[in-house]
Amino acid sequence: MNKRLLILLYFVLAFNNYTITAQEVQSTTSLPSILVELQERFGVQFNYASALVDELQVIPPDTKLSLEQTIDHLKTQSNLDFVLVSDSIISIKKKRLKLCGYLLDVQSNEALPYVTVKNGTRGTITNPEGYFEIEAVHATDVIQIRHIGHKTIQREVKFFNTTKCARIYLIPEHEQLEEVILYQYLIRGVDKLGNGSLQIDFNKFSILPGLIEEDVLQSVQALPGIQSIDETVSNINIRGGSNDQNLITWDGIKMYQSGHFFGLISMYNPHMTQKVELHKNGSGVGDTDGVSGTIAMKTKDYINPEINGSIGVNLIDANGFVDAPLGQKASIQISARKAISNFIETPTYTKYFDRIAQDTEIEKNTATEKNSDIGFDFHDASFRLLFHPSDKDRLRVNFIYTANEVSFNENALVSGEVKERQSTLNQMSIAGGIQYQRDWTETLDSELMVYETDYQLKAVNANILDDQRFLQKNKVSETGVKLKVGKKITPHLKWTNGYQLMETKVTNLDDVDDPEFKLLEAEVLRAHGIFSEIGFLSDDKATRFNLGMRFNHLDKFKKQLWEPRLSFNHGFGKGFTVEVLGEFKHQNTSQVINFQNDFLGVEKRRWQLSDNDSIPVITSKQISTGLSYNKNGWLANAVAFYKKVNGITTQSQSFQDRYEYVKTAGNYDAKGIDVLLRKQLKNASYWLSYATLKSDYYFKDLPEPNFPSNFDITHAVTVGTNYTLNRFLVAAGLNWRTGKPYTHPVAADEVNDDAVNFGSANSSRHDDYLRLDVSAKYEFKWGENTKTQIGVAAWNVLNRDNTINTFYRPETATNAKEYRQSSLGFTPNASIRLIFN
Repeated sequence: MNKRLLILLYFVLAFNNYTITAQEVQSTTSLPSILVELQERFGVQFNYASALVDELQVIPPDTKLSLEQTIDHLKTQSNLDFVLVSDSIISIKKKRLKLCGYLLDVQSNEALPYVTVKNGTRGTITNPEGYFEIEAVHATDVIQIRHIGHKTIQREVKFFNTTKCARIYLIPEHEQLEEVILYQYLIRGVDKLGNGSLQIDFNKFSILPGLIEEDVLQSVQALPGIQSIDETVSNINIRGGSNDQNLITWDGIKMYQSGHFFGLISMYNPHMTQKVELHKNGSGVGDTDGVSGTIAMKTKDYINPEINGSIGVNLIDANGFVDAPLGQKASIQISARKAISNFIETPTYTKYFDRIAQDTEIEKNTATEKNSDIGFDFHDASFRLLFHPSDKDRLRVNFIYTANEVSFNENALVSGEVKERQSTLNQMSIAGGIQYQRDWTETLDSELMVYETDYQLKAVNANILDDQRFLQKNKVSETGVKLKVGKKITPHLKWTNGYQLMETKVTNLDDVDDPEFKLLEAEVLRAHGIFSEIGFLSDDKATRFNLGMRFNHLDKFKKQLWEPRLSFNHGFGKGFTVEVLGEFKHQNTSQVINFQNDFLGVEKRRWQLSDNDSIPVITSKQISTGLSYNKNGWLANAVAFYKKVNGITTQSQSFQDRYEYVKTAGNYDAKGIDVLLRKQLKNASYWLSYATLKSDYYFKDLPEPNFPSNFDITHAVTVGTNYTLNRFLVAAGLNWRTGKPYTHPVAADEVNDDAVNFGSANSSRHDDYLRLDVSAKYEFKWGENTKTQIGVAAWNVLNRDNTINTFYRPETATNAKEYRQSSLGFTPNASIRLIFN
């Protein structure tokens, strides 16, 4: 039995061996011989390199298969690509590997658009969702992924997942010390950076109460410690400072004008302006001016591979934006905006115009004088060219132009004859800059910035009864050059050095035709700055430290100023962060008010250059410390600060009491606390902000050397919420603050010697300010690359009459007349925008 079993087993093994041997013999058929046979059978021709197929052995395809099935069989056997060039010609090539994926930031988990992905000379750019596709020939091909602000990835194809489109995370560069430490500080798109500043990213921005669009300078006012004493973007007060103490830059270009509609809306197009960075303290040594704060606007810094843009209209203006590629290494961006008041007068326009015309020459209508043909217009345009000749070089060319115009005819009956003369007011800014950045090595980079900015305010005031024409001009022209060089000493330490030159010319003209009078004043000041800064970031990113020094030399005055800067941030425990910020700064320009009806009473501010005597160089010192807790959607942040500013003048502080025409210099100090409490849910945000401030003037040459500042808002509270459901966004917010200080005449003795007899300076306050705002947006798609966005908003829903300013003028020999200026009442707005990409 066992013998028979062994014989049977022998035959089975022999048969299997025969079968396997037969299959092996069949599989050794060379691919070239199979191709020759297929050419004859199907009447086709195979084109290939001999070296590619000569050594390949494949299992011959079944003769019953069609040509298409046969090619599929050979593809599987040979791992080669068979490409049908024509009906009778088939090209054989080495099969390419296809790599795809989604690129995301490792910290925020957000998609990274427009990231460069290269394989040798071939390359691509990720789309807005961070997706890319790229081909490779060999598994050893090296794929390079490069993005500004993140570590470059260089990895062979075989180390990627080639079976599916996987997520690939990029890590922020260690030397990017300004990386985000608190996401969604207020709402989505508002973050806190490691250098202590706050950043608004309009690419991620959701919605704020009362804003129909992402108004750049209105948005910063949602942050604690930022107020506008009169609701305008041209009078933003940072921790008790006047507006002229703010440094406002657009892509590094210093701007001397900030608003349209004489300050009611921002003149910077948010569709081109990608980010806004706000420094209340601790600014970098590369920045000068702005003793109270810095508002730095930055545009997109990447080449867009596809054309995109938008056009829109609201109840104030029509606007458009386009971003178009110029090949793979350059792109161009153009935006424009114009008031629609020339075509239609909307309720929003009427509210805005009434607001700016209160108690001005424009509004004046009396029994003997009337104004007619009142016209108003504003427009702006901006242009950018981006050119990246290589991965190491980046060139930017920026240009911006903006203008406000108002005109009216003054009519009066003179000697029985009706006479008419026109008054006009024009405000204009034009600026341009060139910026060149280069990464010389992995550890050495440089940046060169050159800019020219020009601002002009011109008014022609016609006085019909006196038969007089009064021409006024205020002009600022500035040229700036800045060079920065950064050296990465270690993976955690970066040393930045630089030089800055600014030449500023300010011109003021007063020209009266009868009696003939002309006064032209022009001043020029050249300032040099040398700066150095060390930046440190710990390995666990828990500790960030910037320490720098800036040396300034003012040619005209032979004056030297040393300015240390500090920002320190440390995370500890579970969700806690402590920060310390400090800075010394100075500025050479300020704004002054010459008299009440200056520039028709609409725009009362003229820029003026320091003379180091009656108009000192303004200097400041500031220190602040803060503590944050961020966990499980809760954020609590409190910052205490102290600021002292020397060299201010009474002319720059908007006095409208006994000190309105006094010219003297002094200082002010400000101390307070900014607090924010925010809860973030899946689809909603809730926040409560509180700011307390005590700010006092010190003018030793005034009868009252010490009294409250004109910008002393003791308490300010904001409560807000926004909610997102798919493509629908809605927001509501309540703003309350104590009233602005002002000076009241002495009761029962209001006028002495034809002048108002004022009581103690700023001893009275307006009633509390209260405003409720709401806004909503909805976005829907029209097609794969087109969507429409509609929005509605209401400012001051309760239509509360808030007093923002009060001043007095003699009315009779014993009584003073009160002039009360009110904020915007209930103001609706609506918009529609077509977005294509």
